[in-house]
Amino acid sequence: MKIDVIRKLPEHMDTIILMQQESSSVAKIEYLPSPLLKIVEVFMKSEEFTFSFAAVKGFSYVIGNNKQNIILLGAGNKEALTPDKLRTLFAAALRTAQKLKAKQIFLFPGFVGPVNDVAFGHVLAETSLLVSYSFGKYLSKNKDKHDIDSLHYILNTKNTRHLNRGILEGRIYAEATNLARDMVNEPANVLTPDALAETAKKAAIQYGFAIEVYSLDKLKRMKMDAFLAVGRGSVREPRLIIMRYNGSGDRHQETIALVGKGLTYDSGGYCIKTPPGMVNMKNDMGGAAAVIGAMCAISTMKLKVNVVAIVAACENMISGDAYRAGDIITSMCGKTIEVINTDAEGRLTLCDAIHFALEKEHADRVVDIATLTGAAVAALGNQFSAVLTNNEAWLDQLKTSAAFTGDNIWQLPAHDEYKELLKSDIADLKNVGGPLAGAITAGLFLREFVQDKPWLHIDIAGTALKDKESGVHPYGATGVGVRLLTSLLRNME
Repeated sequence: MKIDVIRKLPEHMDTIILMQQESSSVAKIEYLPSPLLKIVEVFMKSEEFTFSFAAVKGFSYVIGNNKQNIILLGAGNKEALTPDKLRTLFAAALRTAQKLKAKQIFLFPGFVGPVNDVAFGHVLAETSLLVSYSFGKYLSKNKDKHDIDSLHYILNTKNTRHLNRGILEGRIYAEATNLARDMVNEPANVLTPDALAETAKKAAIQYGFAIEVYSLDKLKRMKMDAFLAVGRGSVREPRLIIMRYNGSGDRHQETIALVGKGLTYDSGGYCIKTPPGMVNMKNDMGGAAAVIGAMCAISTMKLKVNVVAIVAACENMISGDAYRAGDIITSMCGKTIEVINTDAEGRLTLCDAIHFALEKEHADRVVDIATLTGAAVAALGNQFSAVLTNNEAWLDQLKTSAAFTGDNIWQLPAHDEYKELLKSDIADLKNVGGPLAGAITAGLFLREFVQDKPWLHIDIAGTALKDKESGVHPYGATGVGVRLLTSLLRNME
């Protein structure tokens, strides 16, 4: 989709969006042609449309030989607008435009709001591309899919530099997110551990970051036995994916590790899931998709940060060689783990990946992101991602980033009292803390491997998928984490 800022209007406009604040006259919208103005005013009176926040109304009108689509978009109180509220408005208007089968959209603003030009352009482009996404690869006929060709923002100004900068950045954020969505939406028979590694390699070539992939023999030599235990039951061999981006130009500047859970399929192992619980387990590599997408975005934007991203990719399956409940395994760092539940497998792959990032890549900070626990879904539903940390100042930066990207996050307590639930009588740790506080104990299990480095843990089990479209999210994969991690790293430049 083409997204730009224009000052000169064409003779005919396929679809127009009139955005105005509450209780204002549509006549105040600049550039609005007189015939359209009269049509809209008549319609507003008949429908009692008041431009309250997120109110949207689309209708069509024939002028001469041309069909004219008109969408009224209520902004409410303009002073209360934030980037995320704008995202809500644009998403609603664009979905209405899709229903009207719009091809070219012309957005007319009726006011100057408090959001600066860079942020406005960013949200406009980002929302347009996120809303237009769909995954129809396996449909013989892509049902009712309608593509919008272009969106033109009508603005009476000569200086569009900041808006265009925002449009460019918003496009980068959205394209990286849509790449992550594609990965998560792929079925597990297509996106195997090796295929995920190949996807990351292609992204590295396209976007310009370095990559290495370690196969089974090297993983055995490095004694990544917790990771290998999880993948042992599958005929598809595990892969460790290491992606590097050195944007600061200073090797002495700190390195930030992004560690993404990469279970391309999770059956639960011998602690097998129910059939309904297995249907969407192709999404158990949502954390991996997030860090790969973030690497694409930060490389394109040339952020002045040093980042290493680690993905331990495997399948958790059942076979005669699969690991069992009751096993004791030794992690890469030497800590022993009593396996209480084979379906608590993500933390076993992540603990070795985190140790690798610290010991082999010499990372100074760690963010892990994972579709980790059903307990996070039980606590927060599908609207919020759970977060744990050992560094409140860094969490504040994450919250600032989330406020801009519209990602809802909620901090869970990481008090030491919860560690008691992870104590084992026969090993250093249990991989499950019992039926209580499951999202917290999963995070605290990982904290045991971060060596007191600044650490953020993001559990996206509830937010990685949507069962219906809403806002900027389509049905299926949301690509959650890509924009959040990119914004966090940008704020750390």
